[in-house]
Amino acid sequence: QLDLTSSDSIAAALDRHHPWAVINAAGWVRVDEAEGSETACLDANAHGAIRLAQTCQARDIATVGFSSDLVFDGALDRPHVESDPVAPLNGYGRSKALAEAGIMGLGGRHLMVRTAAFFSPYDPHNFAAHVMRTLAADQTLEAADDLVVSPTYVPDLVDAVLDLAIDGETGLWHLANSGAVTWAEFAVKIAVALNLDPSLVRPVPSARFGWPAVRPARAALTSERGLTLPSLDNAIGRHAAVITAAAFVGDAEAQVDQHVPSNTFGRV
Repeated sequence: QLDLTSSDSIAAALDRHHPWAVINAAGWVRVDEAEGSETACLDANAHGAIRLAQTCQARDIATVGFSSDLVFDGALDRPHVESDPVAPLNGYGRSKALAEAGIMGLGGRHLMVRTAAFFSPYDPHNFAAHVMRTLAADQTLEAADDLVVSPTYVPDLVDAVLDLAIDGETGLWHLANSGAVTWAEFAVKIAVALNLDPSLVRPVPSARFGWPAVRPARAALTSERGLTLPSLDNAIGRHAAVITAAAFVGDAEAQVDQHVPSNTFGRV
């Protein structure tokens, strides 16, 4: 373990383990809570991440960090690419934009991956898991129909990040499964893949949720650098196959009864 608020703690961990690369998956992920705690969010997502990169660079250690689609304002009528200018609408997005600028400004061997809307069969705290639990319990699910995202299947993301790290890639890189959907459309796709009732998905405006953090209307990602992930439909199919094989769907109603929390927006 190390403390990202302490350069001494970071240095001690690096000198103890002598890694060839460091992947920083730590950070503040609670988008709405960041609106009332932006200083703490900045400390975790920006200042700590930059401190880690600086300490690694002094030892010629490569790093990989993660950013978000929320660095964009969603004003474009196409998916965002790496060279598009950032214009975050909320505190979380500002923290990620600051981290990008600080780390990329160092030069050196640093890769920053922008990604979005995680889903995985191995994590109960993501939107797809929330959809599964809710619909399997025959409950109605409301999902935003005016926010467009590019969901990312975590196993695909992990494979791609490791490939890029091993290849020594640097700079900004967008990694998300190819495809752009609203959250409501994503929920319907998950339902169909799991043989759940898609009519239980109720598309609603995002304003209905009263989120403190403003979200970009169109935050889809694509890459101008290459290495695009498999299609979203392909990823959802593989996700559903794992869940079905493990009989996760059969446990969904019990998870609802136990009030297993969900993270509606799977952010980094």
